[in-house]
Amino acid sequence: MPELNDIALAPTSAPRCWALIPCAGTGSRAGAAGPKQYQVLAGKPMVMHTLEAFAEVSRIDQTLVVVSPDDTFFQTPDALNASFLIAACGGSTRAASVFNGLNALQAEGAVGHDWVLVHDAARCLITPAQINQLLDACLADEVGGLLALPLPDTLKVAQAGRVTATLPRADKWLAQTPQMFRIGSLIEALELAGDAVTDESSAIEAMGLSPKLVLGSAQNFKVTYPEDFALAQALLLSRQA
Repeated sequence: MPELNDIALAPTSAPRCWALIPCAGTGSRAGAAGPKQYQVLAGKPMVMHTLEAFAEVSRIDQTLVVVSPDDTFFQTPDALNASFLIAACGGSTRAASVFNGLNALQAEGAVGHDWVLVHDAARCLITPAQINQLLDACLADEVGGLLALPLPDTLKVAQAGRVTATLPRADKWLAQTPQMFRIGSLIEALELAGDAVTDESSAIEAMGLSPKLVLGSAQNFKVTYPEDFALAQALLLSRQA
């Protein structure tokens, strides 16, 4: 296995754990009026459910939310007094937002051997227990890892709306978030991989490393399409009840 960079292997102090929430997306597939992460579900904007889950995990030292430069959602007294940080450095892609957010974390005092848990703002059903499960599995790991779910359905390859092949699903997993890696390693991986990668694990994999798969939950889905909002709302309301 290729070696991680020296920053990750030779820390000078105990690593801290940071959370990074990319929140600069427009939510074009959701069909909502405005960014989907700000749509109200179960009485509050979706992203606030996400942030509350991380706030309940004592091992997370600080959470940084990455927003677009023209985003004014968090410019309210309640948001300004909240326990999380805001960085208006969102990019045109998820990878760019995460990369910019990692640099913002370093400006806040994070160092290369610290851990960062990157999580989708629109995965508002994440629970503190799932975050702790990932921490437990990865804190002693050399590479890091991600929540994921074994593929439950038959996987088809399509062309022009017709099936061209069926793929075996025994070794297929659905990637979720959080995804947890060393800050220095992830910065290096994203610099090499560029904007094309759609998750952090892909960038780490491109370096020849093998992130650890940690069993997630089917409820930790990303609210993406219009029908997802009703399901997420029902689940959030059932938890409140």
